[in-house]
Amino acid sequence: MHKHLFLLLFLFSVPHGKFAYAQDYPARPIRFVVPFPASGGGDIIIRALSQKLSERLGQPVVVDNRSGAGGNVGTEIVARAPADGYTLIMANVSPMAINTSIYKKMPYNPLTDFTPISLVASFPNVLVVHPSLPARSVAELVALARAQRGQLTYASAGAGSTTQLSAEFFKSQAKINMVHVPYKGGGQALIDVIAGHVTLYFSSVPGAMMHVRSQKLRGLAVTSLTRSSAAPAIPTFHESGYPGFEAATWIGAAAPAGLARPIVSRLNTEIVDIMRAPDMRERLITQGAEPQTNTPEQFAAYIKSEIAKWAKIVRDTGIAAQ
Repeated sequence: MHKHLFLLLFLFSVPHGKFAYAQDYPARPIRFVVPFPASGGGDIIIRALSQKLSERLGQPVVVDNRSGAGGNVGTEIVARAPADGYTLIMANVSPMAINTSIYKKMPYNPLTDFTPISLVASFPNVLVVHPSLPARSVAELVALARAQRGQLTYASAGAGSTTQLSAEFFKSQAKINMVHVPYKGGGQALIDVIAGHVTLYFSSVPGAMMHVRSQKLRGLAVTSLTRSSAAPAIPTFHESGYPGFEAATWIGAAAPAGLARPIVSRLNTEIVDIMRAPDMRERLITQGAEPQTNTPEQFAAYIKSEIAKWAKIVRDTGIAAQ
């Protein structure tokens, strides 16, 4: 009897397994993988979040850009990483929801290979062109595309990105033809539109606005149903004769599947607090993004609903599988 009681007391007094990790967490730097090149809309937001997260956790939070295959490369790295809280992924709408309909074979399962932590933000895209293009509205761009049949080109941040799907949706709605020029991320796509190498690009609003304000690019329309607070002078597609036209990019935080619940709760609490803080909210809204947070369970349900939503859009636009 005494021996059994002693054993029970010993077991309860020694932290072990995942709970020991959770008590000490974090004891070393955290890697936050962004599955796209630097300078894109999501990358800008994750860098701001990582800085605040580092201050709160008392450890460096290092952003690691791992691009390729529409975000699949970096996302797979995290799916295969240990579930210890030291590797996080910027869960993005493309690799977590759209790509299941775009790629014939996926290197991970968005629903089973990750531990969702929280949504972080969402933002619309904005159709931008080089200022020299003789089109100051969507209607003028459509007229130009019809006059120069098949000659206009559009950049994308990669196959399956909302930047490509926005353009394909626009093509089908406007009944025009444009040539797709895919890039490995939004930063390079913007550079080539600014240089005049590509006609247009459906950029994320946070990625494009500094170039629109400096008049290196002209914004023709945003893909949200209401005007962006960061660009109130730019009309929506809805206003431009395309009712119901909407396409948003969302980003969140996730970890490999099986992360200990205390660590999930800690990260969720910190991220939600950071994104709801007035200074962060103002910073994002100025860039054209909307802070959005939720519980791990709500984020898991949201990813599931987004997979179904984008599957229909991919079918409707007829984008070929990669």
